[in-house]
Amino acid sequence: MAAPVDTVETYGAQTQSARGGGRLYAVLAGLYLAQGIPTYLLLVALPPLMRESGASRTAIGLFSLLMLPLILKFAVAPLVDRFSPLAWLGHRRGWVVPTQLLVSALIAAMAFFGPEQAGPLFALGFAIAVLSSLQDIATDGYAVRHLDARSRPVGNAIQAGAVALGVILGGTLALVLFKQIGWAPTILIVATLSLLPLVAALLMREDASEADAGVQKSRATLRGFFSRPNAWVVLGFALTYRASEGLVRGMEGAYLVDLGVPVSWIGYLSGGAAASAGLIGAVVCALLIRKAGLTATLVLLGLLRSLCFLVFTLSAAHVLPGAMVGMGASAFQAFVRYMELVAIYSLFMKASSQDQPGTDFTILTCAELIVYLIGSSVAGLLADHFGYPTLFGIATAISLLGIGLAYRQLARLDRQTLAPQP
Repeated sequence: MAAPVDTVETYGAQTQSARGGGRLYAVLAGLYLAQGIPTYLLLVALPPLMRESGASRTAIGLFSLLMLPLILKFAVAPLVDRFSPLAWLGHRRGWVVPTQLLVSALIAAMAFFGPEQAGPLFALGFAIAVLSSLQDIATDGYAVRHLDARSRPVGNAIQAGAVALGVILGGTLALVLFKQIGWAPTILIVATLSLLPLVAALLMREDASEADAGVQKSRATLRGFFSRPNAWVVLGFALTYRASEGLVRGMEGAYLVDLGVPVSWIGYLSGGAAASAGLIGAVVCALLIRKAGLTATLVLLGLLRSLCFLVFTLSAAHVLPGAMVGMGASAFQAFVRYMELVAIYSLFMKASSQDQPGTDFTILTCAELIVYLIGSSVAGLLADHFGYPTLFGIATAISLLGIGLAYRQLARLDRQTLAPQP
């Protein structure tokens, strides 16, 4: 007996949607991995490699300026939403392909200089950071436009998981390879790995509205974000929810060293172990969002983060003594942090409009990053003047306060539409 027509059509639509979803997830995995490899090469692997080769601490400290393009990229986000350098490839693919090719070439160029040559490496690193920031805007815009309410948790889990994998390939792997084969071969291998995600760009699909410069792209402006209803509420969430994290992360490694944890253990904990926990946490959070909802998930994760900070506080005050306590808190915090990324990115994408997705999402992520950097920059000062217990205690209090503010902000957003639909 033949199946009813509507049943056949529904089954066909679901099959097509599943195939399209799998393709989209593969694209997002590749695109976000393409950003993670060079980022963690510069920020995780390069400083210790330079120091071991004789570079001065002053020169290495200047490499923190490589974060500037990531902080200031919101200023150029409207341009990425409006224009494409290679429009014939597609709007956002026209950004992804050339920037990734240039990034890989610049990484390979680092092999011509020794790890002790801070000047040339800084120049190459800054160019890589600028290009990666442009690619990041295009990738985020692509994700916002193609993920819907149902697929968004899975897409954001893939995003966070790709970041974790980038830590392994760009950071941990580079450190391991350097010990085995030396500087130049390591850099060339990382440059080759950074090319592999370009396969994902071949699978990108962009609809007609994204190719129509006259309809969508001309609207992209910073003012366009702030003129939307609830924009300031979402921005307030971005500025407050994780405001405490920089205080702890800024001194976490130093605190573990003072507890007597070997540096090699800290490297494995912050590299491979944290990234592995991140991969698992991203999947767990996607399931949690689908079961409990976004608001409940964010509140729960905030409470778990506060619990980690409280354990750090009690450890520093010798209420819970021992290096294993600090290492356990650090490992669990990494697990929670990657879960938070999934939930926060889901909210930011939900709050981003369809006519300037890269701009809106970039403004929110930059706001969160700025607050994190402020916290990490003053963490050492607070620790020196008041000690670890006070520093971690302040972070715990700010974390709990942030949860209360976040709940009020999310409740207000739940009552109203986050972003107008085109």
